[in-house]
Parts: sequence; structure tokens; C-alpha cells
Amino acid sequence: MIAGLFTFNGGVKPDTHKNESAHAPIRPAPIPPRLFVPLRLSARATTRCIVEAGQQVRKGQPIGVPDDPLSTTVHAPTSGTVLGIELHTMAHPSGLKTRCVIIEPDGEDRWIEHPGFDAEHASREATLAWLRDCGVVGLGGATFPSHIKASAAGRIDTLILNGAECEPWITCDDRLMRERAGNILAGAQRLRRLIGASRILIGVEDNKPEAIAALTEAAAGDTAVRVQAVPALYPAGGEKQLIRVLTGIEIPAGKLGGDYGVQCFNVGTAYAVHRAIEHGEPLLSRVVTVTGNVAQPGNYEVLIGTPVDFLLELAAPKTDTQRVLMGGPMMGFALPALDVPVVKASNCLIACSPTLFPPPPPEMNCIRCGACAQACPADLQPFELYWFSRAKNFGKAQEYHLFDCIECGCCAYVCPSHIPLVDYYRFAKSEIWAREREKSAADAARDRFEFRNERQEREKREKAEKLAAKAAATKAKLAEKAAADGTEKTDAPASDDPKRALIAAALERAKQQKTQVEAKNTDALTPAQKAQIAAAEARRAAADTPPAGPDETENP
Repeated sequence: MIAGLFTFNGGVKPDTHKNESAHAPIRPAPIPPRLFVPLRLSARATTRCIVEAGQQVRKGQPIGVPDDPLSTTVHAPTSGTVLGIELHTMAHPSGLKTRCVIIEPDGEDRWIEHPGFDAEHASREATLAWLRDCGVVGLGGATFPSHIKASAAGRIDTLILNGAECEPWITCDDRLMRERAGNILAGAQRLRRLIGASRILIGVEDNKPEAIAALTEAAAGDTAVRVQAVPALYPAGGEKQLIRVLTGIEIPAGKLGGDYGVQCFNVGTAYAVHRAIEHGEPLLSRVVTVTGNVAQPGNYEVLIGTPVDFLLELAAPKTDTQRVLMGGPMMGFALPALDVPVVKASNCLIACSPTLFPPPPPEMNCIRCGACAQACPADLQPFELYWFSRAKNFGKAQEYHLFDCIECGCCAYVCPSHIPLVDYYRFAKSEIWAREREKSAADAARDRFEFRNERQEREKREKAEKLAAKAAATKAKLAEKAAADGTEKTDAPASDDPKRALIAAALERAKQQKTQVEAKNTDALTPAQKAQIAAAEARRAAADTPPAGPDETENP
């Protein structure tokens, strides 16, 4: 059944632990007492809140609208009352907080009007906008907006549906394919028409025979769809690795599958597309695997914003549970707190105990055995990246293609020295990003400073030019007036200084204004008042008369 398949370099085969949670059907999780719906969808995408405290909302009502091109609409997962918009710890290893809309459910779960979307008669742009407004994103982990990924039309030949689910413990996609295969295929057909692909390849690991059978039955009679079992090898579910296995196309570093005529979507994403178009339902919930050190492992249909501790109680965690992982044991992370909300990227919760997940052995020195390089599916040299990251030689780390690392954890899994290699790579990436942000901020500050100096110099130059032009005009006007009077102005400024010319012009205007001033309210004056006015005018004339020169005085 795997004839004609290709392979990728590296990879590991850890214990899968799939049977613990894959045996039971998907169960709906109860509505929690509080929902914490994050307004930040990812590190790149934010939304603008459009509700306020005390407002009543219904299920599916928008509560946040896109604030940037990589964002989608956020909706109320159920009906209730908005208690506030506050900072709350997010599902991230940093433990940082983000703005969340806190909703108190009323228990009625009342929907807004949500008719289906008539995609058959709507334009392609309108369909993509509908997916954005329904909040449909990739449910494979990256939560990249599906309307952007589906907009690459005209150059896509093959649509790949990713049902590999290669990481241990996680079975949410397995149960979804078993129970809702028809809806997954319907959503895949919608995506195929959107991107203009001619065929659909569905890759499922061969350790999921029930899912393969369900999808094969749903696709019976459709020659454009092929369900293909792939070898169970981690990380076969990586996008580039699955494309390589199914098509033989090797995507180079820095390129995407769309550049080579292939586009890949998760099976959960295809199901969400079907619900959005056929039923008008936004993405309000997702299937989450709850497993590990619990008495009742299984898969639950969980509302977005449900606190992890509430969901974990449904599986009855055992008393020796020490921590909880979100995601799988290879690429997941330990939650900083148990009150963090379930988000669209949350596919699995693993309760950990010392017996199930023993503490890692102490880190030892690298012996350069090369096992990490043999296991790396990205064809990197992890031991070199380790040395450069540890030495903070980030330039060399980038030369060795640090950002091509997909952080799958294969290198750390096979390392005999028990070095947490992925932690070093994440540290180096974060430092490089931080330095680039600082450099960008410094460049922006320098540009602002230089622009300010240039603006000030330009304003000073323009002011001087205006002053010189005004002084020249005033000087010319005075010269014309002097020529018209037939006299030579002896009190004209001896210099061409524009400021002195302006001062002289101002004095001349003041003299002219003084001579033109006429006394008011001088009618019906008494003889005494007229005498007072005449005496004042005589005094003013005497004050304005310059003193006599030496040749104007008489000798006694």
C-alpha cells in the first residue's frame, strides 16, 4: 500500500501511546463557569475588541475584529455576559499575559442567526472573506489564517490533506477522521475549488487503519481524491516532510509548498471550512486529546476559552500529576499555570507524573557522535548549531541555517549526552529576533532624528529666505519713495543687513502713522480746552525737533 512513496532523511520512532485515548469516541465537554477568550490569536495576529463589560452576547457573535492582515475574527463561544476585558495568562511557555474577553455563560447556548454561505454563487473573494470572518485558521498547530493560505490560486495543482498526526499521545485528528470523514472530504473539496487544484492527496500514517478506512469509504467514486497510508515515522506530519513523502517534491529552505504547486491543510481545518460554509458556524471549538496520567483519557469537543484545569478534571487526573504539557511530548511545552485557556492551537493536554515522564538525566558534554545530524529531518548539523547557540555566536548559527530548524526534537531525542538541543535553538532564535527588533527601533530613532534635523534646517533656511526677500522689497520701496520725494534719506541703514532694513522700515511706518493720526472728539471744545490742545501740540513738536548743531547756535 505504500508503493511509490518517497522518503525523507532522518526521523525517529518513539513509542506512540496512541491507544490510551483513541479507543473512545469524541465527547462534548461541558460549558465551564468562565470562558477566557484571547484577543491575541498568535505572536503575529491581534484583534480589536468590539464588546464591553456588562454586554450580553450570543454564541457565534463577533467580539473581536481583525487588526492586521494576519488576523481573523474572534467570536463568543457561547451565550452569556461579558464580565470584562482583562489580562490573563496565555497558553505559552513564557507565562506572559494577554487581553482576554471574560464571558460568564448563561447555560442556554443561544446562537445568533447563522445561515450557511452560498459558495456556489458567491465570488472567490467573498468566500475567502467569509472564512476570515468565521475565524477559520490552521488547526495543525501554527494557526495560520486559512483564507490567506487558500488565496494562492492559479498555480496550485495538488491539495494535500494532512492526517498523519505523527507525534506521540495525540489522537484528536485520528478520532475526527474516524467519526467525521464525510465532512472532512466536503471541506477539502471546498478548499480544492478555492485554490484551483486538480487532485487531493490525503496522507495518514499507517498506524491509523480505522481512519484510513473511513476516509477511503467517504472518497469512494471520486477519482480526484486519493487516500494514502504513509509509514509511521516522526515527524512525517511536518508539512515539508509530508509533501516529500507523497509527491517527491523537496521544498528548499525559505520556500513554501505553494511555490511548487502544492498546498497543505490539516484535516481539522478542512472540517472547520465545511462547518463555516455549509452551516455558517464560526470556529468556536476544537477536538482536544486529554491523556497521560489520568484515569479517563479521551478526546473532547472543547469550547475555545475553556480553562485547562476545568478540562483536565473531566479526565480525572491522578494524585501524583506534577505538570501538564500542551501539545505532544516532542514539540509541546509545560503550562505555566492551569487556568490558561484552550486556544485554537491546543490539540493535546498530557498530564505528567514522575513515573510516566521521569526527570531528564543531567546534561553532559557533547561527544560529537553525529547522531543528531542523522536524525535531523531538515538535513542540518544540530551539533554545530548547539555550539554556536551556546557560545552566543548567532551570526555563525544563522550561517548554518538555524531558522530552517522546525524544532521537532528528533536531535534531543537521540542525543546520548541528554542535551536539550531544541532549547538552545529557541534561545538563539529569540535572541536574534530581539536584536533585530532593537536594531529596527534604533534605525527608526535615527531616521526620526535625522528627519527632525533636516526639517529644522529647512525651516531655518526658508525663514532666512523670506526675511531676505522682505528686506529687499522694503529697501526697494524706500528707495522708490526717496526718489519720488527728490530727497536722500540720510537715516537709511548703512548696511544691507536685512534686520536693520526691517527696523528702518518699521520706524518709517511708525512716523507715517503718527502724521496721519487725527484727533477725535474735538468738536464743541471750549476755548480753554483748545488752548490746552495747542500747548500739547507745541510741546510735542518741540520734542520731535532735533537739537541744533554747533553751526546753528549763535555766539553770545
